[in-house]
Amino acid sequence: MAQTPLSGPLPHPATGRSFDSPVPPGSGWPDDPATPQTPVASTPARVRRLAATDELAELEARISVCRACPRLVRWREDVARDKRASFADQPYWGRPIAGWGDPHPGILIVGLAPAANGGNRTGRVFTGDSSGDWLFASLHRVGLATQPTSTHAGDGQRLVGARMVATVRCAPPANKPTVTERDTCAPWLRAEIEALAASVRVVVALGGYGWGATLSAYRDAGYDVPRPRPRFAHAGEADLGGVTLLGCYHPSQHNTFTGRLTPAMLDDVFVRARALADSEA
Repeated sequence: MAQTPLSGPLPHPATGRSFDSPVPPGSGWPDDPATPQTPVASTPARVRRLAATDELAELEARISVCRACPRLVRWREDVARDKRASFADQPYWGRPIAGWGDPHPGILIVGLAPAANGGNRTGRVFTGDSSGDWLFASLHRVGLATQPTSTHAGDGQRLVGARMVATVRCAPPANKPTVTERDTCAPWLRAEIEALAASVRVVVALGGYGWGATLSAYRDAGYDVPRPRPRFAHAGEADLGGVTLLGCYHPSQHNTFTGRLTPAMLDDVFVRARALADSEA
C-alpha cells in the first residue's frame, strides 16, 4: 500500500544523511559506486560497450546508473517516489543494483532481480526484504557473512569469501522481467563473471532463473558449459570447466512459507559451496 510521499529529501536509516528518491549518483549514499561523471548506458548497444571494462569498481559504477530498459527505469523510479507506507519516511535508492560482497570471492551467488521495496529501496542486493532475511541468516550461520541480518547499505554487514549479484539489475514489475530486459542486462553479468574469474570456484544459482542465466553467462564468457544444458534442481551440481554450479531454491516467500525451502536446506547448499571453494583455494 502506498501513501502520499513525504516531500523533499529524507534521512537515510543508517547514516541520517538526507537524500532524494531516486538517489543521484555520487551524492553520498553508503557504498554508492558511481559519480556524476559515470557513463550511462541508455541502449542495449551501449550496455554491451560499457560492460567491456576490466575494472570491477568501474563496472559496478556503470551498472548502478544504467537506463537501457525504459519499462524498468519507469517502474523502479515510480516505486521510489510513491513509496510503500511502511517505508514512506525513508529515501529510496531507485537505481540498478551492482554486485556486492568480497571483491575476490570463491563463491558467487546469482539471484533474479532486486525487490521493489527491498534492494530498490536500500541500494544493496537482497537487503531489506524477506528473501534477504533468509539468505543472510544462512550465510552468517555457515560463516560467509559477518552479521545475521542485512537491513541497509551502511549497516556494517560484510560477506566473507562470497559475492552476490542479480541477473536483472533493476526491480521489475511483479518480479517478472521480460526476455528483452533479461538479454539487455546479460552483458553486465558476463562482465562481472569475467572480472571475478581469478577467484570464483563455485556459483550458487537461486532458482531456475538464476540457474539459466548463469549457464548462459558462463557459456558467453567461454566456459565449458555441458550440452545439453544441465537442468535446475535444488542441490544439483554442474561442472562448468573449473567452476561448479550449485542449484538452490530461491528463498522467496512462496518457497519459505510452504516449506519447500527450509533453513537446513539453505544451509546445506552453502556448506557445500564453502567446502568446494575451500578445496580449490
